[in-house]
Order: sequence, then structure tokens, then C-alpha cells
Amino acid sequence: MSRPTIQPILFKKDNHEGNSHPHCAEPYRHDAPWNRPNGDLLLGSRPLFLPPFSWGAVPRHFGGKFLLRIEDTDQVRSTKEAVQVILDGMKWLNLDYDEGPVYQMDRLARYQEVVDEMLADGRAYYCYATPEELDALREQQRAAGLKPRYDGRWRPENCVGRPIPEGVKPVIRFRNPDEGSVTWNDAVYGPITVSNAELDDLIIMRNGIPTYNFAVVVDDWDMKVSHVIRGADHINNTPRQINIYKALGAEIPVFAHLPLICGQDGQKLSKRHGTVSVLEYEKQGYLPEAIFNYLARLGWGHGNMEKFSREELAEVFDLSDCSRASARIDWKKLEWLNGQYMKEADDDRLAKLVALRIEARGGIIANGPDLASVCGLLKSRSATLEKLAEAALFFYAENAVNAEEAAKVLADGGREALELFAQKLKALDAETPENVYHCIQEVMAERSIPMKILANPLRVLVCRADRTPQIDRTLCLIGRDKVLARIAEGLA
Repeated sequence: MSRPTIQPILFKKDNHEGNSHPHCAEPYRHDAPWNRPNGDLLLGSRPLFLPPFSWGAVPRHFGGKFLLRIEDTDQVRSTKEAVQVILDGMKWLNLDYDEGPVYQMDRLARYQEVVDEMLADGRAYYCYATPEELDALREQQRAAGLKPRYDGRWRPENCVGRPIPEGVKPVIRFRNPDEGSVTWNDAVYGPITVSNAELDDLIIMRNGIPTYNFAVVVDDWDMKVSHVIRGADHINNTPRQINIYKALGAEIPVFAHLPLICGQDGQKLSKRHGTVSVLEYEKQGYLPEAIFNYLARLGWGHGNMEKFSREELAEVFDLSDCSRASARIDWKKLEWLNGQYMKEADDDRLAKLVALRIEARGGIIANGPDLASVCGLLKSRSATLEKLAEAALFFYAENAVNAEEAAKVLADGGREALELFAQKLKALDAETPENVYHCIQEVMAERSIPMKILANPLRVLVCRADRTPQIDRTLCLIGRDKVLARIAEGLA
């Protein structure tokens, strides 16, 4: 195990009988879609997309449960802080697991129990080869044009009479079969066969700590996991794990390997392609439901369906619809999709999400109009929360008037139009968007001017922003008193 990862595991109900879904008849395990040594939950570091099983959508639809497993056997990198970052990312994504987290470090006694049984009957053995010795072996094999691999020198039959070296802590290796091959029918890639001659004796425990390939097999066995769904970079681990399943007498699960997400250049997604940490997407103003929707759609499809809820996805998802080809992430499409969810989002929810972003830009929420109403006005033209905050800032910040711009917009009839508009606005009985719009129309008719002659002075002197939404609704939100005060200031 080289890094802390999460293992979502899904179980069917104990009393669940029968299941019509071809890929949900049993529990699932899905290897961590996003992980890194420092704990960040990453986009693209493992599978092509985050399958809906790990979100609980599909299994719960068919009576299953979502169990979270955290692989924390790397004691250098698997810190409490690193795990917390992962859990925080899951919380933001609304990955509300039913059971867990299950920490592998809490199961060391179980792994030791299984290893002891394997040592007793020869399925595993102690290996006293030193790192220096193994390095030299690999160099010799490379020089001879051979694939570097452990040569089985500490197999019991190969070390008869050899003294155990002093001061060397042994590792425990699994005795891989010498003959035959490993074949499995991958749910995405189809039949895959690997010769046992290509596999060496894998280390399964070191200093009482299990290695990744061993721990996950014991976990899956104990937890009755039937489907292992993970990134294609784990295909090489699969034949090793299958041999361990067989040695333990455990039922071999269905494996499904998913291609990785690539950047627009076709290379594996990484920092150089932009944001990959899930919590960075939150900072950039994306909504979790948009991230879910977009990731699920990468590498999987159902007709022309582009936008769907988790419940809708659970109804139509099937592993057979997953692609074998890597998908290239399209940031513009992600932003478009997020914009669709922004349009549908509740105004009060958006207000809570955007308030701190406005204040971080210098705005003071208490000094402006109702934020939910502002969000309702601007959300249809704001693809992210960051863009919404930027668009809403002029309502809450006392920006200075651009003197040069003001002079331009007040020329050629702008001053007279603005003066007339102020008179009509002040005389209104009720300040509504309809009444404000009617004032604008009256000014345009009486002065015989186009809309821009009045709208531009209002934008520069009243709104003090480069762009504004519907001017009538905008002025109503700013409030008549402030509008009139700013007009007077601008005309002074």
C-alpha cells in the first residue's frame, strides 16, 4: 500500500431477495476514484468516472448499502489529516455512506490470522532477501534482457539447509502458482488472460502490516463483496488478487476496470491540466450535483441523456454501457452543465453558498439588497458560484465612479435623460420592475432616444459595473433611495 485511499463498499440488504438489475444483484466494491498521498480526493487519478455505485445511487435503488473502507496501512502517508481531507471531499459531494468508515489498520489481527493459516500450510512463506540483494537480482535480470521479478529463492524447497541471516526482518510472500494462467471476464474489457509465469511471489505482509493486494482481498472476502469496480491501472493487480482469492477459497468477484480520465491533450489528467482536487472544484464555484452528473457521464452513456439526477441514473445505469476508451475532460462542457444546475438551484441555497465569496471580494452583504433575490436575478447568466459572486458584487460594494466613462455616457443627451428619469422615478407610487420599466420607456419616448442613451448612464453612475442584468429589476434591488442618491452624485 503506497497511499491512503478510500474504498466504498456496497452491500445488499440481508433480507433482499431477487434483483432484476444485471449488475446490482450483489454488493459492490469500487476502488478509490480520487486519491493521492496527501489525502486530496482527486479527479482522474483512478477510474474514468465515479461510478454511481460508489455514490450509493444504484445499490440503494436495488436494496443495497454503501460502506466506506479506508486503506490506511501506509503509516507515513496515511495521516489523520489526509483521511479528513478525503472525508471532507466526500461530504461536499454528498457521498453519505451507510456504514463505516472501516479502517484497515483496525483489522491487523484479522490479516495476521489469515497469514498465519497460509504460512502453516505452505500457501505463504518467509522471505529473508535483503533490499540490496533484490536490487542486485533485478540488475542482473535487466542485463540479461529479462523481466525483473523475484526468483523464489526463499521458497521452502529452494532454501533447504540455508541458514537464516541474522538481523534480517523477513517479509511474507504469497506462493503464486507456477503453472497455468489466470483468466477473468472483465465487465468492461471482456476476457483477459495472464500467464502465471509472468507473476512472481508477491509480498503480502511486511512488519505485521498487510500490503494492498493482500488486504483488499481479505476485506472483500470478509465483506462478501461481489463486484470490484476500479481504474484500468489496476488490471495488472487483478491476476495476483485472483490467485489469492483462490488460495483462500474465497469466491472471486466480478471485475470491471474503467479507463482513466485524460486531459484535452489525451494525456492522463494531472495538475498541469488544471484543477483536479475535488475541493478545488468547490473553491472554483462548481455545484456537487454538476460534478456528479459530469463524471458519471464520462465513459458511460444512455442515449442522448446528458443531465440526470442520481435517482434517474440508478434507473438506467448498466456496466455494459461503459466505454473502454479513455475520455477527455471538457472544461467548457463541465461549466455549461454547472450553469444548468445553477439556473435550477434554489435562490436561498445559492445565497448561502455565494455570500462568503462576495465578502472575500470586499462586498458587505448587510449593506445591499436581499442576496437570495440578487441570486435569482443573476443565476441564469452565471455558470459558477465564482461568476455569480463577481456579477453580484456591485450590489454590495461601494465602487468609485469611473470619471472618464461618466463623461462619455453623460454626453449626447445622457445627462438630460438621466435627470428626467430621476424625476419620474421619484414620483412613482410603487417601486416595481414594471413601473421602473415604464419610466424608462417614457424617457425614451419623450427624449426620442435609444435605450443606450439612458441605460449607459444608469450602468456607469448607479450600478457602477461593467455589465448588469435587466436594468429595471436591477434598479429595484438597489433601491430607489440609493438610485436617486447616486444619480444626484453623478450629475453634480
